This record gives sequence, structure tokens and C-alpha cells, in this order.
Amino acid sequence: MNILLLAPQPFYEERGTPIAVKWVAETLGGTGHSVDLLTFPFGADVEMPGVRVIRAKRPAGVSRVPIGFSPQKVLCDVQLYRAARRLIREKKYDVVHACEESVFFAKPIAKKAGAKLIYDMDSSMADQMMEKWGWLRLFRLFLDGSEKSAMRSADLVLPVCQSLADKVNRFAPGKRCVLLHDMAMEFPAIPPETESLRETLHINGPLALYVGNLEHYQGIDLLLDGFAAVKAENLSLVVIGGKDVDVEKYRKRVAELELSGRAHLLGARPLNRLSYYLEQADILVSPRLRGVNTPMKIYSYLLAGRSIVATKIESHTQVLDDSFAKLVDPDPAAMGAALRELAQNEDERNRLGARAAEIARERHSRDAYSKALLGAYAQLGATISGQGA
Repeated sequence: MNILLLAPQPFYEERGTPIAVKWVAETLGGTGHSVDLLTFPFGADVEMPGVRVIRAKRPAGVSRVPIGFSPQKVLCDVQLYRAARRLIREKKYDVVHACEESVFFAKPIAKKAGAKLIYDMDSSMADQMMEKWGWLRLFRLFLDGSEKSAMRSADLVLPVCQSLADKVNRFAPGKRCVLLHDMAMEFPAIPPETESLRETLHINGPLALYVGNLEHYQGIDLLLDGFAAVKAENLSLVVIGGKDVDVEKYRKRVAELELSGRAHLLGARPLNRLSYYLEQADILVSPRLRGVNTPMKIYSYLLAGRSIVATKIESHTQVLDDSFAKLVDPDPAAMGAALRELAQNEDERNRLGARAAEIARERHSRDAYSKALLGAYAQLGATISGQGA
């Protein structure tokens, strides 16, 4: 069948949403369907069987699109809408698969094309906007109403996590809804020049690792304060990721806490080496403070087969539980206690890591992801058999 996949972001970039879009396109295109992936005029070119990447026109004066809501993104969305209207005049589509905010203009496009509409719900845009700009809570009824309308207008909703699925069920009872978890990222063979953290940083004992950006909501302050409470243990902490300005800020915090030599902020590293860094760790940490979407890195943490310490908030608990992760209250004392316990207990680290890897293979593998996505398409009456319809 012919699928118009609307991706309102730069594509391809090695970060959350573009990675998820790539998984959708590869899965559908690799099954024999024809996918036109319409995206912004920025990003790296990638080859995917069965997928044609089409870029909307670049708005005058826009040279890049930052992550999150911005005037540049709005201007690019306008061009994406215009390009989508042109495409449906030129080609017959069976499905319009709309990611993120593109769902708000996809309904008339799908209707004109006589196509089914899928809402690929990577986040709650209303919740994200109100969380970032608190004054927008004054307009909650309007924002929630817009999101509710989008859910109800779709033939099928694909939420990325259980909390979003619950929201669909509240806002659009009876709507066809299939939970489409992210999966652990797969990488090519590890380049031989990838650094050994233990050799580079002279680490002898257990190693705790955090990977991700250093925005406040990620809980790096919580992590460092908790780690400071385990000074007596032979435990080292490595933090990978973040912008240079944030890395410098937290290096100063490390010095203030007298953790120099034990806590190391390395800055950004290539994403295609992520699995190698994870496998070097004994403990993987996600000290996130808030949010409902599960961080994509959690699935790679699981697959790495290492013990995990994570805060007991919804973005974690909808995927993790106490049988294969240490879930702690988001405060330094609880974080420190969990790190200390695992640093002292190798058997427990091994037990948690082995079970985590089993969960990753059972629930979050590429096969599990493909089964969920293709099964969702089957719910629309499409024939998923490797032959285009």
C-alpha cells in the first residue's frame, strides 16, 4: 500500500523523535510497502528500502530548527502542509501517518485523499507546552480540546507509552489505540578506537553511568548529590552527554562537592558507540525528575544487561519495575542508598542486569516493535504480507 508519512522535524538526526520516525519508515518500507516520508528541509540523507524521503521547501530566513516549539518550526510546518497537499494531488495514498503536530492538519489531507489517518503520538503536546510555559495552563481547556479533537479524528492512535494510551482512552473512549513502545537501539560493530572508560579515567571499582542531556529535568543535581553520599565506596560516576555550557556548569558542581577524580563529565559522544559505553558500566542511572514519556535510552539500558537505578516517576514505572531495576524516590538520600547497595553487591547487580536483558528481548526488541506496528496497520484492514496494496 502507499503511505504518506508526515515527519515535522529535521530528518535524519541522531535523537529521539527522528530515530523513532526512522524505525516506522524502515519497518513499513522493509515489509514491501511504498512509503513517502515528507519532512523538513534539514537533516542527513539516509537510504531505506521502500522509502522515498521528500523534503518540504525551506522557509525564507530559516537555516535550522531547534528542538521543541519555535517560530522556525511553525514556518517549516506551514511548508510541510503545503507539500503534503501537493503530494496527495499527485499520488493515491492508502494511509496518512501523521507524527506529532502534523496530525492537526493531516485530517483534511487524509479525507481528500480517501485515506486512513494514523496519529503517531510521541508525546502530549498540550502537557509539554504547559510544563514549559506555566502561563499556558490558563488555556488548558483549549489545548486539551485540540488534542482531544486530534485523537478523535484519527482512525488509529499509536501512543508511545502507557500514560499516553491512558490519555487516549480518557479523551477518545473506544478509539482504536495500539501501544507502540520504542525499542532498544541497534548499532553497528563497535569501532576499535572507542575509548575504554576504565583505562582513560583510571577506574578500578564499580562504574555508574548516566547517558543523556544535562537539562534540569534530567536530575543531574539529584544524581551528584546522591553520589556524594557514597564517598566511602569504591564507586565512580561517569556522565556522558550535554552541551558544553552544561558540562562546565556540572564540573564546577563536582568540584564543590569534592568529587573530583570520582565523578567525570565527558560531554557528548557519538550515538553509534552508545552500546559500548553502556556495556562498560556496572550500574546505569536515570535520575529524571519529571515527565510521563519513557526516555528512549531506558530501552537501551535494559538491553545492555546492566543493573539500573531510576527514579520512581511515571516515565520510568510504566516500563520498569522492582523485579529488574532499583526504583527510588527522587531525592538524594534514596539515590545514594541505591548506588551504595549496588556498589557493594555484585550478585545483585548481575541478577538485575540479566533480568533487564530478558525483558528487553521479550518486550522491546525489533521483532516486538515490528509486530506491534504491523498489527496496528492490520487493524485498519490493511494486508501486511510483504505485498503493497
